[in-house]
Amino acid sequence: MLNASDLYLRMNDTPTSNDNELSNDPPPRPPVEPDPGDCCGNGCDPCIFDLYEEARQHYREALAAWRERHPGVDPASVAPP
Repeated sequence: MLNASDLYLRMNDTPTSNDNELSNDPPPRPPVEPDPGDCCGNGCDPCIFDLYEEARQHYREALAAWRERHPGVDPASVAPP
């Protein structure tokens, strides 16, 4: 069974977008943005907002890879698992 990292890295020479494949390879979910009050204001390194930006970058990369595997499929049209 593939784990989440394997799914992001998996390359498929002939991508398809049938329901079964989409249920086995759902689009990545964006990270939840922290509330302004979640930051303590003490200049932490890394700050919770730095970690959020890293998570957003990972999400963008994972979404780009998912779109390559499922060309023409709108990620918003796929029901979450």
